Amino acid sequence: MQKIKIALVGQPNVGKSMLINALSGTNKGKVGNYSGVTVDTLKICFTYNCYEFEIYDLPGTYSLNAYSKEEQVTKEFLQKEEYDVIVNVVDSTNMQRNLLLTLELLELNKKMLVTLNMIDEAKKDGISIDLTQLKKLLGVEVVAISAKEKEGLEELLKKIVDVVKNKRTLSKIIYSDAIEEEIDKIEHFLNEKNFSYKDLTNREVAIALLFENEEVYKAIHEDPIMIELYPILSDALEHIYTHHETKDIKEIIASEHAAIASGIAKEVVNSKAISKSLTLTQKIDKVLLNKYLGIPIFLFFMWLLFKATFELGALPMEYIDEFISWLGDVIGSFLKDEELRSLVVDGILGGVGAVLLFLPNIVILYFGIALLETTGYMSRVAFLLDGFFHKFGLHGKSFIPLVTGFGCSVPAYMAARTLKSPKDRLITLFIIGFMSCGARLPIYVLFTGAFFSQEVAGNVLFLIYITGALIGLLMAKLLRVFVFRGEDDPFVMEMPKYRLPSLRLLWYSIYSNASEYLKKAGTFILAASMLVWFASNYPKNKALEQSFEQKIAKASKEQKEKLEIKLKKALLEQSYLGKIGKASEPFFAPLGFDWKLSVALEAGLSAKEVVVSTLGVLYSIGEVDETSTSLKERLKKHLTLPTALSFIAFVMLYLPCFAASSVFTREAGGVKYLVYLFLFTTAVAWIFSFFIYHLSSLVVG
Repeated sequence: MQKIKIALVGQPNVGKSMLINALSGTNKGKVGNYSGVTVDTLKICFTYNCYEFEIYDLPGTYSLNAYSKEEQVTKEFLQKEEYDVIVNVVDSTNMQRNLLLTLELLELNKKMLVTLNMIDEAKKDGISIDLTQLKKLLGVEVVAISAKEKEGLEELLKKIVDVVKNKRTLSKIIYSDAIEEEIDKIEHFLNEKNFSYKDLTNREVAIALLFENEEVYKAIHEDPIMIELYPILSDALEHIYTHHETKDIKEIIASEHAAIASGIAKEVVNSKAISKSLTLTQKIDKVLLNKYLGIPIFLFFMWLLFKATFELGALPMEYIDEFISWLGDVIGSFLKDEELRSLVVDGILGGVGAVLLFLPNIVILYFGIALLETTGYMSRVAFLLDGFFHKFGLHGKSFIPLVTGFGCSVPAYMAARTLKSPKDRLITLFIIGFMSCGARLPIYVLFTGAFFSQEVAGNVLFLIYITGALIGLLMAKLLRVFVFRGEDDPFVMEMPKYRLPSLRLLWYSIYSNASEYLKKAGTFILAASMLVWFASNYPKNKALEQSFEQKIAKASKEQKEKLEIKLKKALLEQSYLGKIGKASEPFFAPLGFDWKLSVALEAGLSAKEVVVSTLGVLYSIGEVDETSTSLKERLKKHLTLPTALSFIAFVMLYLPCFAASSVFTREAGGVKYLVYLFLFTTAVAWIFSFFIYHLSSLVVG
């Protein structure tokens, strides 16, 4: 079976990811209606008519000038990797802007096909495109499709096969008179010398040399012909400079591309005004982007999301909690060996079960974030918050990785590549951890449910997320003033139309994130729970046990219960886990934490979900009241409200999980930045937790 390797390239919001989902029949591509969703190369494979298609969805980019990380990824792939064809996805409703990238891709001199996506939306807007004329002007195949409605996909696949099987077609792009004159001179010289380079025509070589194409220059700079070419190229550039106000060839090329794109758009696009009234997108934007109402509306949406996360998740949580308790009783009744029963019931079910309890909350949160992404509202909020963000030394585009951080810090760190300025990118990377990821949600729900009534718990949850974000902004300002000084870049971002979210894509977002959560619970957290159980039960102290057993045998029923609790507490403190907790307790004591909370925080460095599973193991030991089956009840009994608030604050602000920290190290540029992040987040978490604990202690009395 012949393999066809495709480089899928396009500007942000042209529907590349939706296209590969439609073509392959899968939903492995993340789809979001804002710039920067795909920040790494995504590979999708499927078969069609005895061909194996291998599609590489490259990051959405406006240009190949490689200013931002995403542009660098795309440019390096196109220049260094082997592939059969470039499929350039273009937004049919915005041809002129999209053609700027198309012209750059044509100058790569690769086999290429242009696919006009969203053709259904173009028709609704009264836009018709002359495909035949566009093909003549560009010199490559053109196919009109709608990835959303799955129109034209069969033709697209056939055209891709045809383009790969046939010889490469030549670009038909004509530049301005001065440039064309110099191209002709260089081409004529190369023809006279019988020069040839790879499969390029001498016109293509002339354009590459004139436009200072690095790849071509490096390949032939030692060729003897260059001795005669250098003065010709120098004279050619001087001639071109006399027709422009700059001697920067890149600026001249950009100007040429803008003029050509404008000319092609006028030639092939016929736009008929369907109505003089505002479009639906404009009507919605009048409200959502209102100077005074915009931010309050956004905050209301976020409050609604967190309210729903808690209240809608409460009912299934009760059923899951009851099921886990029932399962523990059933399994425990079959296990006669005390050690094995403790491992399974207290270790595995006590730890993993505590994490599974919060699956409904995870599902609701990711549904809300997916809704923001797929409708196009996220980019509006970025635009809306730009002025506000600049006051804190952040870029408006920082909103994208920051809000992504509410879901997971790993893609959030990668999304920071959309920021062109290294300083803006580093500041954003350093504060992403303050945006509470989905893994922290179970901890918040656990503590808010334990210390607040269900009526106010949703509001408290919203307040936690907002507080973390505000602290992040404050820290960004401090970093800008004292560490990463300098001017930030102006904000430019795509404003896509509002689109109804695809139910299939929403389902995929929920399913993939919930699956990842369950996978983590069934593997990593399972292992961590067993490790915590072992560390909390060993080494054994037979002498202490025998001493207490003698006292328990002679005691009354009420005294027996007290002695059993005292024994388990003493054994726990002498265990490996107890020793670790005791060693670190002085550091956490000013925050109101005992050694159990200290151990839970330390375990959370591996994965935040482990905090809940660790607490599930620790607080299921030493509790003999059979009516207190919920971990919330145990926490409420053992901790005070100031301690709970202090613990929430520390969880909210300290270092993200190991996986996220690894990605941060790669994106920031070295291990030294991870050391800085650890010290920075730990200091911020400790200071805020300290003040919250002592202030709330004064208030509570």
